[in-house]
Amino acid sequence: MDTLRRFETISDYNTFNKNETLHPLISVVDLSKADPRQGSRMYFGFYTIFLKEVKCGDLVYGRHTYDYQEGTLVFMAPGQVAGMNSNGETYQPKGYALVFHPDLIHGTSLGRTIQEYNFFSYQSYESLHLSSRERSIVMDCFSKIDYELEHAIDKHSKRLIVANIELFLGYCIRFYDRQFITRNTVNKGILERFERLLNEYFQTDKPQLIGLPSVTYCAGELNLSSNYFGDLIKKETGKTAQEYIHAKVIDVAKERIFDQGKSVSQIAYGLGFKYSQHFIRLFKRRVGQSPNEYRMLN
Repeated sequence: MDTLRRFETISDYNTFNKNETLHPLISVVDLSKADPRQGSRMYFGFYTIFLKEVKCGDLVYGRHTYDYQEGTLVFMAPGQVAGMNSNGETYQPKGYALVFHPDLIHGTSLGRTIQEYNFFSYQSYESLHLSSRERSIVMDCFSKIDYELEHAIDKHSKRLIVANIELFLGYCIRFYDRQFITRNTVNKGILERFERLLNEYFQTDKPQLIGLPSVTYCAGELNLSSNYFGDLIKKETGKTAQEYIHAKVIDVAKERIFDQGKSVSQIAYGLGFKYSQHFIRLFKRRVGQSPNEYRMLN
């Protein structure tokens, strides 16, 4: 696992896996054509989506290790590093990888919206687990892209290829929505831990030391990526994670506001606000009254 292989171009990755390069900016890679190999870390200079079909070791992604089961999609944005830890054993890669360079989508609708596909920033353990029907749909999308790559390049090629990538990514959004629902028990547990995290946060001196709890901080404490955490909270509560945090801040503020021994500025500081004006503005927007009005009228 100490070796880092760098893949800057689609051709580099195709050569490594013994696949022909049909287009310089995109490929549907059949991993079963590759030679047996041992695990190593890999740097990708392009968008990479893995569909693994067999258990072949542990995926090492960032600082985390993930038990990489069949029927799993993992998404990586350019510049990310991942690897397969085969524990020193040689394995035969199987499955497929859809790889495409950012240059392919420049000037297209996908190029303008690619940042909206949050799952490219999810951690490996937040991967998409496919049903057999979903896997068939994924393979159909890959097949359509492959068909266009095998077809002689003409004026329609780029538009159709990019359209099929968008179709595939659109299905992935739907499949992730399904996964959020089917993993409802797990998600409820995360929501409960999030609530507990916020309650404990405001019972300590962390607000004065760190400030208001951020989405990134909360996601990190729950061992989730910020994007996955934000999407999960939105699906479960209808609120963004930031809105949920602000609602908790206001709930705590409503309790503390009746402490006549503290000024509004002291309460704001105790909640993690650097400036009391920011607290007053947020409170009035959420409650409809200023903190002092709320204190006097309730």
